[in-house]
Amino acid sequence: MTQTTLLVTGGAGFIGANFVHYWLEKYPTDRVVVLDALTYAGNRTSLSSAEDNPNFRFVHGNILDIDLVDDLLRGEQINTIVHFAAESHVDRSITGPDAFIDTNVVGTHALLKAAKSVWLNGRSTLPHRFHHVSTDEVYGSLGPDDPAFAEDTPYAPNSPYSASKAASDHLVRAYHHTYGLQVTTSNCSNNYGPYQFPEKLIPLVVLNILHGKSLPIYGDGKNIRDWLYVEDHCRGIDLVMKKGTVGEVYNIGGNNEWTNLDIVTLICRLLDEAFAKDQILSQRFPSSPSSAGQKASSLITFVKDRPGHDRRYAIDATKCRAKLGYVPQESFETGIRKTITWMLNNEAWWRAVMDGSYREWLDKQYGG
Repeated sequence: MTQTTLLVTGGAGFIGANFVHYWLEKYPTDRVVVLDALTYAGNRTSLSSAEDNPNFRFVHGNILDIDLVDDLLRGEQINTIVHFAAESHVDRSITGPDAFIDTNVVGTHALLKAAKSVWLNGRSTLPHRFHHVSTDEVYGSLGPDDPAFAEDTPYAPNSPYSASKAASDHLVRAYHHTYGLQVTTSNCSNNYGPYQFPEKLIPLVVLNILHGKSLPIYGDGKNIRDWLYVEDHCRGIDLVMKKGTVGEVYNIGGNNEWTNLDIVTLICRLLDEAFAKDQILSQRFPSSPSSAGQKASSLITFVKDRPGHDRRYAIDATKCRAKLGYVPQESFETGIRKTITWMLNNEAWWRAVMDGSYREWLDKQYGG
């Protein structure tokens, strides 16, 4: 392929938007079409710097609209789908699982059907690729001494969210083995970085410190996650798409296992340091304890654990490293410093996404 024309589903979401920026910068001659329903976690302003690029197009629509997807694949001569679109917040999946089945299962199937119709049934001469972005949560939970998740770890999802993602993984696999659709799948660990919606742990902690709100930690705070800086994830997807074997699954991890409590404590320390170095932050965020010389960690509050809360996730990225040359470039501390700096420099972005309905939901979930 001399030029790749990508359809990026969910491209106005956190990881999708970062991927769009990454791809347009690295492959300036490629064309990128974003399809996003702009639900609560999708934000078109996350793509504002791409809007003037002649190789970029935004389409407001839903992956469940198979006619729209079919038209885009044909009209834009799409040869690559990168499928990010998903409902992804575990808490929301517990209180309202239906949306997760609709988007993650039925929506993925709609994409697969459209891809099959255009690329296979239509006997298109275009080489094609359907890359499916999944999660380590499909593998279930690990004990303290268990080996990290590998690509052959049996699936054991424990929440409606992870079960819906597991179902979508199986559908993608089935469309390759049954129909010959050229697919790859990547299962990633917890992402963090710019443009992340503030219901997730890291941006939630940062914003609550800035506003002097409590820092909710589930249970004893000893739940462990492998954290992956979002740009490292984008690099990994790029490698899978360029060098990965069709039909294969690749785990993309950050080699950064941290307990939730340690993450919150680190963010508290880094923000205390930032306020001490920059007096303007105290003027911008007077409600923060850091502005009064107090410790941000004074805001830490332990709350009742959520149902089905997996104890530990960890990714074994040996296959991705050995086969594709994947190595994450950020440690957790370097990545978290970049993330905090981005959030302090992009106040307009996160204030715009924190509308009234979201604030109401956040306060209900975590307290004011």
